[in-house]
This record gives sequence, structure tokens and C-alpha cells, in this order.
Amino acid sequence: MGTMAPAAKAVLGVDVGTSSSKGVLVDLDGTILRTAVREHAVERPAPGHVEMDAAIWWAEFLSLARELTAPGDVAVTAVGVSGMGPCALLTDEHGAPVRPAILYGVDTRAEEEIRRITHVLGKEEILAHCGALLSSQSAAPKIAWVARHEPEAYARARRVFMPASYLAFRLTGAYVMDHISASQSPPLYCLRRQEWHEDWSAHVAPGIELPALRWPGEAAGTVTEEVAAQVPGLPAGIPVISGSIDAWAEAASVGASAPGDLMLMYGTTTFLVATLSEPVASRTVWPTSGIVPGTYSLAGGMASSGAITGWLRDLTGETDFDALVSEAAQSPPGANGLLMLPYFAGERSPVADPSARGVVAGLTLSHTRGDLYRAALEAAAYGVRHHLETFAEAGLRIERTLAVGGGAGRDLWPQIVSDVTGLTQQIPASTVGASFGGARLAAELAHGLDTAHWNPSDHQVVPDPAHRDRYDELYRLYRELYPATRDITHALAELQRG
Repeated sequence: MGTMAPAAKAVLGVDVGTSSSKGVLVDLDGTILRTAVREHAVERPAPGHVEMDAAIWWAEFLSLARELTAPGDVAVTAVGVSGMGPCALLTDEHGAPVRPAILYGVDTRAEEEIRRITHVLGKEEILAHCGALLSSQSAAPKIAWVARHEPEAYARARRVFMPASYLAFRLTGAYVMDHISASQSPPLYCLRRQEWHEDWSAHVAPGIELPALRWPGEAAGTVTEEVAAQVPGLPAGIPVISGSIDAWAEAASVGASAPGDLMLMYGTTTFLVATLSEPVASRTVWPTSGIVPGTYSLAGGMASSGAITGWLRDLTGETDFDALVSEAAQSPPGANGLLMLPYFAGERSPVADPSARGVVAGLTLSHTRGDLYRAALEAAAYGVRHHLETFAEAGLRIERTLAVGGGAGRDLWPQIVSDVTGLTQQIPASTVGASFGGARLAAELAHGLDTAHWNPSDHQVVPDPAHRDRYDELYRLYRELYPATRDITHALAELQRG
């Protein structure tokens, strides 16, 4: 009687995003075996407040893991996790949430706490230790907001998590956080020393036990028997990475982790992560720790970009993006004289202005929805160029640009970005994204693999020099449009808040 061949080995990656959780099962050669998605929505209980129940994160992880491993044809050997961030999920000492998680820079509730903490600790001192000033992107002022506005919930709080660290905790029981997530919690973390700033943490987040620090690809622990009983396809004892924020997991998905690499993410928001060998400080973008030990990052994120294209699709009654992309491709560079500010949800960097609003300048009765769609793509490209100029002012040199995210799956948007910025971009074979990056780190941890071949470049997008002069002129106007309209959009934002 013959024996059954052993099941092929694979790794599981799961990412918790703003609008969905995504899972991927990947074999040890880097081949994607299966993917799955669970859609969800954030809660907006008040103007400027964006929250999510952490129970959804864990429920969707279990659902994705069961679906992806249910056929039983592979042996899962490690788990990768990642998620949106920086977020602030406060829990009791057992890991039970005391309130919903407060999300990253799209949540702007803690403006008063930012001012107060900055006044007490000193702007220049914070910059020197943390590399960045406090903004809506920092998780720490949101913890202070809970202490001030919800003292009963805060009295029960003992621990703080982000989506990746929460999944790692539920899987392993280990209370850890990666250096990238921690470094986006100024003033709790000292970037210069790459460790928690204990004195400032005691001031800003009194009573909160801070987690042990890990690098994203390091082990948080191993899958518990309890979890294995809930998901038969996840054996007890297999390692779970500590994970990180989704944009850095996206960078890992294409191997953008060496000094000189730039990861450019095309998604609901546009995000940039550049890797450096030394820490830098910036007042307008976000210095952080890097993916691997001994590296640092300089990052920036726009509050909305792909979200605007989704808004235009819904507003015009379109069911998919193909028709809109085709129409936008027929519109010439400059969108027939349209210019858009993409600050539809305020802006995170390098314009740290939660009261900024979107502007469409130059509209006439002859403009089409294709012109509007192209103007939205061009607005995101101008935002990328603004970031690149800010990075250059900090001394950053970019040697290689790797595109990731769903928007990189069609060449129109990357081509516009290349034309506006002068960048040559490598487009990867797979744009699955953060969940694939988590799986890649998990495979390296569990098997010591060199995964450089996992996601090679499929092709590159190079700038068209014929469009540079026009885009240079439009970019100049783009930079003038925000200060010219700021007072008006701030007044309108105040009306919108009631």
C-alpha cells in the first residue's frame, strides 16, 4: 500500500486595511496559490473621528485563514501579518479592547493634545529625539485624547496595539510591536536610539505598559493550540512574524528595503517609503525606523488619491474603472486645462493640514468626466513630486523606484507620475501588496530563504520628455493653488464641521 506524498509547504500572509482585509497563500517559490478578501467599513462617530472595532480584525483573520487553508493541500509553515497604521488600540491587561481603535492620520481628533504635548515637551526637543513633529499621523496624542475625554475607558487601559501587533498577540499571546509602528508614535519612541522614550511615555500615556520591540520580520511567537483548534490549517507551533504597518509590508513585497530604494504605493491613498542608512529629521514628512535592522525610512502619505477616483466613479454612476481609465487616457496631459488639489480628506504630508479641502480649478462646460479623472491622477502625481522635493531637501538620494498597489496594475497612472516627476518606475509582476510582503517575511523567518526572486520586475515605466515642460508649468500652478485657496477652504471646512 503506497504512502501519501507530503503536502507542499506554504506561508500565509494577512493584511488589515482601511476598507478590507486581504489574505494570500504563497508557496516557498513565491507562487501565489490563493487569495481572499473581506470588505469592511470604518466608523465615523463624529467629524474628524475615524475608528474601527478590533474584533473585526480578528474575525476577518480567522475567516481568511480558514478559507485559504481549507482545501488541505498545503502545509502552512509560518504566518505574516500587517495592517493599517499608525493606529491606537487600547486594551486591558488581557488584551480586551476598552474602546474601538483610533485610526491613523485620517483621524484628526487630537489637535488640542498635539498642541499641549508639544508645548510641554518642546518642539525642538521632540524633533531631536523623534525625528518628526507631532501630527495627526502620530498615535500617541490619540492615546492622550482618550485619557482626557474618556477617563473611564482609559482607567481600564493597560496595553496599546496596532492591527499587526494585535493579530500577532491573538495568534501567539506575545505582546510585541515592531520598530516601524513604534517610531510612528512620537513622542513615545526615540528614533535616534531606536527604543521607547520612557520618561515621555510616562507623561503622555501614564499607566500603559509598552510592548517589547521587534523588527518586522522577527518572530513575535508561535501559533497557540487555541488558535490551531479554531483554524485546522494553522498548526500550533509555527512562527508568526511581528509584522508592521501596511505600507512597509508593501515595500517588503517588492524587496524595497535597501538604502536608496523608494516604494511608491498606488492605492486609496498614495504612500511613499524611502530607505536610508542613517536617521534624518523632518518637520513635514515622517522619519521612521526601517524594515531591517540598521536601516531607517523617510515616509510620506497623502490623505486621499485613489479614493478620489473611486468617488468620481460612484458620482458618475460607473460600475468599474476600465471606462474611466480609457476616457482619461484620451484626455491630453494637463486634462484640457484642469488643475486639482487632492486634499479631499485634508492632507497628511507634506502639507499637514486636516482642514485642507479639494479644489478643482479651470472647470468649463466643455470638460468631460475623462478630464476630471485625468486631473485626479495628475493631482496625485503633483503630490508625489512635492514629496520627492521634500525628501531631497532632507538629503535623500533615490536610486531605484518600485511601484506597488492596485493602481500600479494599469500603466496610465504610473506613466503620469513618471512624466510629472521624471522617475523611472519598476512595475512588479505581482501587485497583491502588503499581505504578500508579510508572507515573504514569514518565509524568510521560517526557512531562511532568499526571496529576491519572488516578485521580479515585470516592466518599467519611463518618463516621456515631450510632456515635461507642460507638467513643470502645471506643477508650479499646483504649488500656488493651495496657499491661494487655503483661507477659503478652511472657512468651508469649519462650516462642514458645523
